[in-house]
Amino acid sequence: MPSTKSTPNKKVEIFWDRYLGLLNKRGVKPKVARWYVRRAEAFVKSLDGRKLRELGATEVNRYLEDLGRKDRIEGWQFRQAVDAIQNLLQIAGASCEKEVNWEYWRNSAQELAADHPSVAREQGVLPSTTPLGQAPLLDAVRGRHEKLLDELVLAIRRRRYAIRTEQAYLGWACRYLRFLGEREPAVAGEADIALFLQKLAVEGRVAASTQNQALNALVFFYREAVGREVGELGDFVRAKQPRRLPVVLSRSETVRLLEALREISALHHLMASLLYGTGLRLMECVRLRVQDVDFDLGQIMVRDGKGQKDRVVPLPQGVQEPLRDHLAEVRRLHEEDLAQGLGEVYLPEALGRKYPNAAREWGWQFVFPSGRLSTDPRSGVVRRHHIHENGLQKSIKKATLAAGLTKRVNCHALRHSFATHLLAAGYDIRTVQELLGHADVSTTMIYTHVLNRGGQGVVSPLDVL
Repeated sequence: MPSTKSTPNKKVEIFWDRYLGLLNKRGVKPKVARWYVRRAEAFVKSLDGRKLRELGATEVNRYLEDLGRKDRIEGWQFRQAVDAIQNLLQIAGASCEKEVNWEYWRNSAQELAADHPSVAREQGVLPSTTPLGQAPLLDAVRGRHEKLLDELVLAIRRRRYAIRTEQAYLGWACRYLRFLGEREPAVAGEADIALFLQKLAVEGRVAASTQNQALNALVFFYREAVGREVGELGDFVRAKQPRRLPVVLSRSETVRLLEALREISALHHLMASLLYGTGLRLMECVRLRVQDVDFDLGQIMVRDGKGQKDRVVPLPQGVQEPLRDHLAEVRRLHEEDLAQGLGEVYLPEALGRKYPNAAREWGWQFVFPSGRLSTDPRSGVVRRHHIHENGLQKSIKKATLAAGLTKRVNCHALRHSFATHLLAAGYDIRTVQELLGHADVSTTMIYTHVLNRGGQGVVSPLDVL
């Protein structure tokens, strides 16, 4: 009588059939599924005969760290490998599948784009030297107006405006030049600007803030690049900025949100705790360097914040221990990078030329580094940038739904909540202004409106019946 036991080869075949079935269930196309299998097989081969169920999260993380150091693997390939390994461990019933922070690794696959604020000015590229295809809007007009666009960018950089301001002003100048068509901006006048802005409002249905930004950009463009001031715009009326109150979470809602985040990602829980506990902006948190965190003094130095201002914020006691543990892992990762001849990080401004060895020093490393190295397409330098901010944004959105919150919560809502809760605790508004880095106290005053009870403290007559 033939044996009913499956041979090892048969068991392997059944396992991979189940794996392909799971991929098919999740919408992975057959051609792509073959690559998933190859990446999963490469992972199994690296285990040297160890069973998948015996693995711990540390071993999986180390494999992905090594994979992320390969300079020839593209972002989409890295994400594909992460997905392939997660599905593999799930089919195998490995307990470590629930312990690995898969969202962190997927987020690491997303490279910082060439126009990302953290790296956009590294090469000092002007519009006329931007590679074709990098900025489609520029490609349409720079052939005729490259000198004007270069003058605009140079004027912005002389004033050391933020990179986001540069990108916005350059974008509006290009849209306006496309609107003019064959006409030269020096010949066009105030009537054309008014018509362009009116078209934005009527046809584009842009917000008042967007229209005002476009107007400011064109006024700057004419004054600095064209060489003349913009006069009266006739019947055009500048859009009135609506008065909006910020979204603020109550203390109980904040607790619920952070607890939900803990279940989604320990890393994002730590980052969100910093946003709420310090009042940091999203990009200020993402760009933190190791040397900016001072455990002895219990503070964080925010470098080059909005308006190019430095400021000091308190380091909450509640995040110090998890932050120390996190930095210990980051240091291990950095030392392994150094051992392989890597370990370089992007340095702002001209610091890289002034201090050639600083890019590999521990103090300059990002507190929240990406799990994958990136090759700069312009300079060819291999670096470990900070993680992409989109990961935290997505996790907060998931946590908002998981916590059952109906408010429109984003990362900035944690900063709003920080300010409002400090004022409610009795801190004076000037102190809160300094912690937030506001240039004018009138900006901070908006939180006093949130503190007022409905109707400026008036008790509804329904409540006194």
